[in-house]
Amino acid sequence: MANIATKNLHNFKNQLRGGGARPNLFECSIPSFPSGITGAGQLWNKASQKDFRFLCKAAQLPASTVAEIPVPFRGRILKVAGDRTFEPWTVTIINDEDFNLRSAFEGWMNSINDLSHATGITNPSSYMTNAFVAQLGRGNARNSKTHPKNNKQQQVLRSYKFTGIFPTEVGAIDLSYDSTDTIEEFTVTFQVQDFRIGLAEDGRNDGGTTPTLK
Repeated sequence: MANIATKNLHNFKNQLRGGGARPNLFECSIPSFPSGITGAGQLWNKASQKDFRFLCKAAQLPASTVAEIPVPFRGRILKVAGDRTFEPWTVTIINDEDFNLRSAFEGWMNSINDLSHATGITNPSSYMTNAFVAQLGRGNARNSKTHPKNNKQQQVLRSYKFTGIFPTEVGAIDLSYDSTDTIEEFTVTFQVQDFRIGLAEDGRNDGGTTPTLK
């Protein structure tokens, strides 16, 4: 019979590598708007990209599901793997007084389906783009990347590239006389074609390789 390690606090501490990944250490980016979006250069310039990196206050590492196909056989059910589906990606954004980010996403949606007469871009490649989300660490260990401006190291634990995203909802902003000591926020929900694990914005692998069983 194999020996089972004693589960005590010391052993647990040794398994918690890096002190555990922290959900508040992340960064999201959308490097460019789709080419077919009207006024894309004005809607999504370098200032908007920087705003998004800082003002995107909540997001998710992506989820996907492999469906099951039940196959009846002599009173039993054999379950075989079906197709994979990808969940929408939702981000929460802090709203500034310029409304830069909200205006950009509203303009993107309006190019897809105009508010007034329900017309818009029909070619999917003209309204889809890619996005990135990175789980950051607290240290300067492997997979660190150097910030181009301040030359400081920033540890990337895992990164994901979303392909073919487009917004399907820009959330409401609640207004109330009773709201004090708060800043407006809104959500944007994107549909996702698929995602890649370990691809950074610059195209290199940040070390987040596809998990394999050992």
